[in-house]
Amino acid sequence: MTPISSPQARIPRSPDEGFRLAELYKYKLLDTESDTDFDLLVVLAADICRAPYAFISLVDEDRVWAKAQFGAESASQVPRDDDYCSWAILENEILHVPDLTLDYRMANMSKTVGPPGYRMYCGANLITSTGQKVGTLCVLDTLPRSLSSEQQIKLVRLAKHVVNLMEARMRDLEYRSAVEDLSRLATRDELTGLLNRRALTQVLDHEGSRSRRFQSELSVLMIDIDHFKQVNDRYGHAIGDVVLRGVSHIVQAGIRGIDFASRYGGEELCVVLPGTDLVGAAKLAENLRRAVEVAVFRETPETIRVTVSIGIAAIHPLNTDINAILKMADVALYQAKSNGRNRVVVGHASGSAT
Repeated sequence: MTPISSPQARIPRSPDEGFRLAELYKYKLLDTESDTDFDLLVVLAADICRAPYAFISLVDEDRVWAKAQFGAESASQVPRDDDYCSWAILENEILHVPDLTLDYRMANMSKTVGPPGYRMYCGANLITSTGQKVGTLCVLDTLPRSLSSEQQIKLVRLAKHVVNLMEARMRDLEYRSAVEDLSRLATRDELTGLLNRRALTQVLDHEGSRSRRFQSELSVLMIDIDHFKQVNDRYGHAIGDVVLRGVSHIVQAGIRGIDFASRYGGEELCVVLPGTDLVGAAKLAENLRRAVEVAVFRETPETIRVTVSIGIAAIHPLNTDINAILKMADVALYQAKSNGRNRVVVGHASGSAT
């Protein structure tokens, strides 16, 4: 939106302005989409005060932004030094100006001297539980007039409901964030960011059942970083972690959105490939092997390169047991390591590998 220039002198800030702004920002309401609950409160404010305009205004560092507005079609933000609410938050609870043209602080503000030509203003402060005034619930009119004491009291009470709604929205955000954090802790490996062993088990159960039900392909890759112990022994476990994260990122970046990559244990990774047969799995595995082979881990004190060995297995009509598939992939991985490492081996139902 186009900012509105302000000819006004700087409006005083409260002594604890830093704390006030920190309190405002914790609600995460600035520049958010419209909300029907906030919209309803400005309609109620306008109705109580018989006012053609009403706003829920949040006073930011250099602007006043309207979370909700009634009766106005102008920009939803104005410079802080050109807005009545900037004066209102300096009051204890409410600021009522029956005629703006007679108030030296507001007579020359752009919306007093220009459209829409406001004359009456009344703003009840949005006072949080810590006592900070982060904005106002305000009503305006283009005619000079005084609100009754009863109307002002009701406006203050309604402002408290606005704050209650702000608190509720913040708790919702905190709850969703906590749920997401718990979900990450429950399903993600902290070091690599891949799925953990528990989540992998759930994925295998789900995808295995789906594969059997729809007779669809399902392949599994078991990936091991070659000579990883030597990396830890030579460079230390911190550098080993860098390498493990790097390989994990290469694997994650090299698979499809419908695939699942997990840390199976230690330096061993497991990738579940829904809808993929052995031919497709082998092609993907070879791409991953090559990507790791040419990768350089530059976060380490000296250039480090590693390779990976990969074993592959797939569900087929003669073998639909997930544990058997994992064991088959593990046998193929062992064969890849025995054959010289840095290679891909496909496992078969008989237990052999090629």
